[in-house]
Amino acid sequence: MSEPRVVVTGMGWVTSLGHSVDAVWDRLMKSESGMAPITHFKAATFPTTFAAEVKPDFDYRTFLTDPKVHSTTALNAQFALGAARQAWNQAGFHTNPPKDPKRVGLYLGAGEGVLDFDNYAGALISAWDATKQKVDGVRWAKAALARLDALKEIEQEPNMSLAHLAREFGIRGPASNCLTACAASTQAIGEAFSMIRRGDADIMMSGGTHTMIHPLGVTGFNRLTALSTFKGDPTMASRPFCMSRDGFVMGEGSGMVILEKLEHALARGATPLAEVIGYGSSADAFRITDIQPDGRGAAAAIHLALKQANIDPAAIGPDGRPLIHYISAHGTGTKENDSIETRAVKVVFGERAKQIPMSSIKSMMGHLIAAAGAVEFMTCILAIQRGMLPPTRNHNDPDPALDLDYVPNVARKCAVDTCISNSFGFGGQNDTLVVTRYKSS
Repeated sequence: MSEPRVVVTGMGWVTSLGHSVDAVWDRLMKSESGMAPITHFKAATFPTTFAAEVKPDFDYRTFLTDPKVHSTTALNAQFALGAARQAWNQAGFHTNPPKDPKRVGLYLGAGEGVLDFDNYAGALISAWDATKQKVDGVRWAKAALARLDALKEIEQEPNMSLAHLAREFGIRGPASNCLTACAASTQAIGEAFSMIRRGDADIMMSGGTHTMIHPLGVTGFNRLTALSTFKGDPTMASRPFCMSRDGFVMGEGSGMVILEKLEHALARGATPLAEVIGYGSSADAFRITDIQPDGRGAAAAIHLALKQANIDPAAIGPDGRPLIHYISAHGTGTKENDSIETRAVKVVFGERAKQIPMSSIKSMMGHLIAAAGAVEFMTCILAIQRGMLPPTRNHNDPDPALDLDYVPNVARKCAVDTCISNSFGFGGQNDTLVVTRYKSS
């Protein structure tokens, strides 16, 4: 018995470039940047002073049926609610809800909420003021704890986005959250795809959400030397695959998709946007913050995804092109990642690698950390639907050692049937998805 086919029937995103599918895609096609000086906190004295923040015109409450229910949400959950509403509506569930909520599941790659420094600091200060005098540490700590806002505290947990989505959309099936760093939402979509294939659900809401644009997040990545410290125009800071690349630019936001068993989607009259046909996952078993230098872990994930999709990486289609028409690169803009991802693609595709366009939308919307893979997966679907490839912005000084087709600076018209989306996370987690044009047979 063949495994069920899995299609995408809805998608939505909230990013620094906007919070609707068409608005964001239009800006990607124009090679526009969402990067600007940080406003979430006073960053003037930090080594990195810019990021790709979601703009103030985003109001998550406009996406909700009852905003009061979600009045305590942290930013990550707000982004997820906005992106999920877009996906839910596009799938048609706003007018024709799923008949059995227990057959609808959730799988997120969601990061923690922003640490509420004001909550902690306010509690400590008010506790000190309340004592009126210098007291021992135990008494002060007890007074501070009594003044902490418990709801703000719990909203920092990574699974709170999951809880808000389940309540908003009445989802009662299997619900999970993974936090495998930058690979999280790619892994989440892959696992959601697998759950439908094995019969655990008919519908899965999946994707990711995250923000780390706060003092601790920026400081941590600065200490790891992973963030760009570019001193000019912030829109020029993210330079994947370039000789001058010096790190990634922090982004934030959410990407959400609705995955559905094909026969279930067709029975309710839904329109498949694309079909997921492969998922591969591997671990580097190497250093915590470094990828295997030879790219073996990344290559293994790509190989596994292609094998599940029944695609021979060395094969040529009737049009003379490789069977993969586009690669949505992890493409962070760090020295190591871009070199190793290029090496991994060459390992997998051999002489065909140079024939496959590959670009990084992180050059425009920044690195959404746990949510990065989901928005890049959506980019593949839009490339299939619209016959256009997003560019790699700021590709002005190519690295001679990186010699693939990175779609430099300008969007490209291209017939696209099948894409892969790569994500590689700190800790050595590698995940790849294969998505193709939906065909009825």
